[in-house]
Amino acid sequence: MFGTDVATIDLASHEEMVAYGRELAGELQPGDVVLLHGDLGAGKTTLVQGIAAGLGVEEAIQSPTFGLVADHRGRLASGEAVSIHHLDLYRLESPDDLEGLGYEQYIAPADGVSMIEWPERANDWLPDRFMLLKINHGVSGGRRIERSWHQVKSSPSS
Repeated sequence: MFGTDVATIDLASHEEMVAYGRELAGELQPGDVVLLHGDLGAGKTTLVQGIAAGLGVEEAIQSPTFGLVADHRGRLASGEAVSIHHLDLYRLESPDDLEGLGYEQYIAPADGVSMIEWPERANDWLPDRFMLLKINHGVSGGRRIERSWHQVKSSPSS
């Protein structure tokens, strides 16, 4: 599950992107963090909408670009209630601003699942383990997604 294995999928439409997000939702567990990387308009929020729908979120999902964080309630595939944290760091002025945001709780969400758009804006402040979704523009207006799980190795104590 962790490491350098990369799964690549090509999606031709908005509907396929949402369906893929619903599929990914079935794999998520409390404590999981999904980092979404891609250019403006690549489909990060669309993918989050699919994941949220797969987690049973009933309200409309919009990118929290100006508020940075939106919280929702949903259910895992097991039926367990879960908090869903959606972060959009695009307008983050400095990674130092993450402390005031309470970013620690979102990169280690014991009570739920976090989905973070524009994670590169946090510099090297990464969760201990995460799913990385790199979204690129594909052919004929479609998208190519590269999915991988990562475990950040902690440095040995001195």
